[in-house]
Amino acid sequence: MTLFVKNTLTGKSEEFKPLKGNNVGMYVCGPTVYDSAHL
Repeated sequence: MTLFVKNTLTGKSEEFKPLKGNNVGMYVCGPTVYDSAHL
């Protein structure tokens, strides 16, 4: 399965490629307490 993400700088869809094999990480600084949760 291929994952595409939108590059908001160029407006184009680009294939997502992990930097380290098949491992992907995500930094989250805390819950959104003032509105609906979003990424």
